[in-house]
Amino acid sequence: MELFDLSLFNSMIRMVTPILLAALGGMLCARVGLFNVGLEGFVLVGAFSAIVGNHYLGNVWLAVLFAVLCVVLYSLLFAYTSIHLKANEIVVGISLNFLALGLTTFCLRTIFHVKGAYRDNDMVGLPKWDLPIVSDIPVLGKLLAGQSPLVFITFIFVIILHMYFRKTVSGFRLLAVGENPVAARSMGMRVSRYQYGAVIMCGVLCGLAGAQLSLGQLTMFAEGMTAGRGFIALVAMMLGQSHPLGVMVASLFFGLMDALSIRLQGFSLPTQFTMMLPYVITFAALFFFKGKKSIGDSTKAGGSSR
Repeated sequence: MELFDLSLFNSMIRMVTPILLAALGGMLCARVGLFNVGLEGFVLVGAFSAIVGNHYLGNVWLAVLFAVLCVVLYSLLFAYTSIHLKANEIVVGISLNFLALGLTTFCLRTIFHVKGAYRDNDMVGLPKWDLPIVSDIPVLGKLLAGQSPLVFITFIFVIILHMYFRKTVSGFRLLAVGENPVAARSMGMRVSRYQYGAVIMCGVLCGLAGAQLSLGQLTMFAEGMTAGRGFIALVAMMLGQSHPLGVMVASLFFGLMDALSIRLQGFSLPTQFTMMLPYVITFAALFFFKGKKSIGDSTKAGGSSR
């Protein structure tokens, strides 16, 4: 078995999708001066809501919309307490992570009457697409073969957000809100409106991330199935300096480590070692880039002046 081949990078693209979506959501929050450490909880709620929606609605696309709606409502808890009540967003985010873990565990046992995990063999997950023209391209066709629609939507979001920040007046205003909310408010901008909008959009992206995790990869839900992906997304957002393209590159790196950890299990390595690889790499990345400007520095002004 080869360690590096096209199938490995195909898995990388599939596994990077939840991380990249959550990282883009965290990036939007950071751009308006909110350091959202609740991404783990947001994605977990999205993953469980997608399974619940698919179970009751019987349609995978309605399930995705249901997951997005649930996470948007959940994200409003973060927005209201951090923006309106001016609570510390780090404390709020950590609290929402614990709340999501307990809430999904409770609902799993209440709704499905099972412990640990729920899988329905009759449940239909997200479809796997093989694009007609792209599939004929030698390398790119194999990289994108059998990916869910949310994978393609994710990279479209990267392009849209990149153009939004560089080409639109609203994007420039959103950046101004994060850089100096006092100056933005003095110019007549409604700072709280931009902050609420960023958090809601973060909820949309994390809802899609959760749906990809539970319907695009496994078609099941397990307690704590995010397994730290929200925190890895937070690191990817920091390493990418809250720039859409930088966040994408950093997320692809962590997605590669995630795929590589699974590939290494075929080389008779201990499962415990291979499973900890993405988290060791995450820690090493933080240590290696310790001299770079962190997103906490760029949001310090926003957090102190709200």
